[in-house]
Amino acid sequence: MKNWQQLSRDFAQKHNLTHSPGVTALDLLSEFGEVAKELLKATDYGRHDPIDNPAITDELGDMLYSLCQLATAVNVDLDQALTTALAKYEARWQEKGHPGSH
Repeated sequence: MKNWQQLSRDFAQKHNLTHSPGVTALDLLSEFGEVAKELLKATDYGRHDPIDNPAITDELGDMLYSLCQLATAVNVDLDQALTTALAKYEARWQEKGHPGSH
């Protein structure tokens, strides 16, 4: 099966939806904001755990698509980037007992 990045790239190419990295980054930020808005609504601004909200699923899908498009626009393989990040976090966990950089 194709990965998310390849599926997103194929869709964007088919529909002529490729953009510059700057435009794609702004789109990703916009989608992130929409996820945050839906989470605020679903939790009544943090008053309770998120309730089932299909809009969150939709917005996370949009955000994932935008992330895949940004990675493609800057020639980053997301599978490799995640593998590298997880190895970095594991090394920090072993060294410091947590995955944070500080």
